[in-house]
Amino acid sequence: MAVLAIALAGLVLYTLLAGADFGAGFWQLAAGRGERGRDIRDHAHRSIAPVWEANHVWLVLVLTVLWTGYPTFFGSVFSTLAVPLFLALLGIIFRGLSYALHTATDDPRQLRVIDTTFSISSIVTPFMLGTCIGAIASRRVPVGNAAGKLFSSWTNSTSLLSGFMAVSTGAFLAAVFLAADARRAPVVGLDRAFRIRAFAAAVVTGALAVAALGVAHSDAPELFHGLTRGLGLAAVIVSAVAALASIGLVAIRRYGVARIVAAIAVAALLCGWAAALRPYLLPGLTVRDAAADSGTLIAVIVATAIGAVVLFPSLAYLFRLSLAGRLTPDQRGPAVERPAREDARRPAWAGRAGLACWIIGFVLLVFTDADAGHVIGVIAFAAAALLGLTALGPDQLAAQEPHVFVVPPPEGPRL
Repeated sequence: MAVLAIALAGLVLYTLLAGADFGAGFWQLAAGRGERGRDIRDHAHRSIAPVWEANHVWLVLVLTVLWTGYPTFFGSVFSTLAVPLFLALLGIIFRGLSYALHTATDDPRQLRVIDTTFSISSIVTPFMLGTCIGAIASRRVPVGNAAGKLFSSWTNSTSLLSGFMAVSTGAFLAAVFLAADARRAPVVGLDRAFRIRAFAAAVVTGALAVAALGVAHSDAPELFHGLTRGLGLAAVIVSAVAALASIGLVAIRRYGVARIVAAIAVAALLCGWAAALRPYLLPGLTVRDAAADSGTLIAVIVATAIGAVVLFPSLAYLFRLSLAGRLTPDQRGPAVERPAREDARRPAWAGRAGLACWIIGFVLLVFTDADAGHVIGVIAFAAAALLGLTALGPDQLAAQEPHVFVVPPPEGPRL
């Protein structure tokens, strides 16, 4: 149980931290037009810059612990839910790529494409991961290699509602976190903009939670009974109370405390999901039956403890600097104009060929079982990466001058 508790703790941390980052991407897409929309997008972009990549360490922890400590559970889940997990992984890749390319161009059209890709990826990834949670909770993942349905296992009502809840929960967390960060922003009124968004996301998340409970009554009765009694019910009550308290704290602009209380609400919801399903991980597969041998479990615990000695102080220091605003540059001053440069013509065929290779690789790796098809699929993905770099023009990116910001004397807030 100790190893499973480590995996659950990693899942909670990933949901809280990476979920807030995904939610920031959602608000970038829903920022609107004009100067206010640009201010919202810029604030979200700056706020997650120091920590967005570090938050994925918790996903790596969860996958490693489950793979090593509960191999039967891991293999069953990842084979049955290969499609949504693959789409979630693509979302993570495209999200990181588009975020890194955000400062690589000044062309408005290209920036719109990059920002839209970032935002859509920030929605696709939590949605797909949420459908996986719903598939496991509704007992649609049987024990065995690819023993479940490839599509209906995660496209049912419980799974889809879980996906929508994952997106709305991230949006709520992001709105609360960004409202707190907006207190340091040079633009007046940003905290109010995210405060309103926090209220809206809270209402949507609450409505989805009530709807999910109703759907679970008929579609996932085991989950429903687990959430309406014992530890599951206690966790649901804690989550509901904390959610209401966080909304009240946002209303009175106590954003720092609201962050903590909102995190408790989401963590309690995940713990309730785990408590409702115990002692079974999958239909007929108990925690004890799914666990590896005792030697492996002890090794996982020891390795995690050793890693925690380095990981936790490092991340704590990173978040301390980030929350204090010491990693976010003050961008009130105008950027120094870059010298004009001539961009080499990028080959138009490379982008189209790269997309074709990516589609071929996806089809061969997901829908074929032959070893030869898998080998060709991997080669197609590698070719897609090379063609993508060719289409992007890395030589132009390397030659680009970095941004330099000049901070003038304070002139009062910009309205």
